[in-house]
Amino acid sequence: MSKPITRISSNAPVFEDNDPQEDLITLNIGPTHPATHGVFQNVVQIDGERIVGGVSTIGYIHRAFEKIAEHRPYYQITPLTDRLNYCSSPINNMGWHMTVEKLLDIEIPKRVQYMRVIVMELARIADHIICNGILGVDTGAFSGFLYVMQEREFIYEIYEEICGARLTTNIGRIGGFERDFNDVAFEKIREFLVRFPPVLKEFQELFDRNRIFIERTSNVAAVTPEQALDYSWSGPILRATGVDYDVRAHSPYCSYEEFDFDIPVGTNGDVYDRFMVRNEEMWQSMRIIEQALEKIEKEPKGVFHADVPAFYLPPKEQVYTNMEALIYHFKIVMGEWDAPKEEVYQAVEGANGELGFYLISDGGRTPYRLHFRRPSFINYQMFAPMSSGMLISDAIINMSSLNVIAGELDA
Repeated sequence: MSKPITRISSNAPVFEDNDPQEDLITLNIGPTHPATHGVFQNVVQIDGERIVGGVSTIGYIHRAFEKIAEHRPYYQITPLTDRLNYCSSPINNMGWHMTVEKLLDIEIPKRVQYMRVIVMELARIADHIICNGILGVDTGAFSGFLYVMQEREFIYEIYEEICGARLTTNIGRIGGFERDFNDVAFEKIREFLVRFPPVLKEFQELFDRNRIFIERTSNVAAVTPEQALDYSWSGPILRATGVDYDVRAHSPYCSYEEFDFDIPVGTNGDVYDRFMVRNEEMWQSMRIIEQALEKIEKEPKGVFHADVPAFYLPPKEQVYTNMEALIYHFKIVMGEWDAPKEEVYQAVEGANGELGFYLISDGGRTPYRLHFRRPSFINYQMFAPMSSGMLISDAIINMSSLNVIAGELDA
């Protein structure tokens, strides 16, 4: 169900340009400026402090994820997905594994699905911590960023306990996980559910009713539901306009249909609403994690992958000592098993919106065609048109609220 967020009213002044200058100045915002939060550029024309028009340019990273993936076996594609939205890479990993599992018609055990839900919701919280923390920095408030950043580091400790990595995680396998969550991982997850709520509450109290923050964000870059849908927006910035679309609820995966959670929605579609929606989503993610932990307790212990020997890597200790396991490991990693001829699309609710994988298999060992639906790439299209008429300072805050991750622009 949707849950409207509570807005605080603002008496922010409305600026009017009554004395436009005839000579406009061309200004580059990016690609190597900290205000852009990534390697991308906006070439704008300004009249004083107001943007008259501009164009967004991308292509500075030259990653070519899709074409590289089309020449890689399925297992070797997982590390590529890490580099899309690197602020929440586990969601990318899980989305890709589910795409291949859909292609291979693999049934995943319930316990594995709940484990995936926990990891993805932790990743969502980590991503929102970055976005809202940085939004505070961009409005001149640095303290809040420091309060929540230590909690993001604790989430990385949980990743590290599960898979040994922190940022680009390469977490999980086709069919499940490479190992079960150990007792320390479960302890850290439960500890996070205790220590994070008071920190998040304190973070919200710093901003929700802060007059300076409200006047910097309220009624800035407001977008209507119709405009957002015309540009195919998704994720928190779409929900901030009042549209309650969430892939977890509308096209459930990993048994999300079994979980009880609300979909936060805004009313004005502005920067303030996007901030508020992400804050509420972190509360909902913790609520989902709590339910997942309860569900895991009811499932058989020790189950952490499906029975798919042709695609699930054998245990590493067996690879070191058993010739058959070594052969299977080599055949799987090098793509020696042919996939069925099929065309599939799998979407997950990424931290920034609908993250989709469109896969065409011609029956070979690598994808014939693979397209990533990167939410940042699609959400970013609207930035230049909506910046027209804004002050430069407002445009920077707008960019921060869109949470554009440069890794999702060059695919």
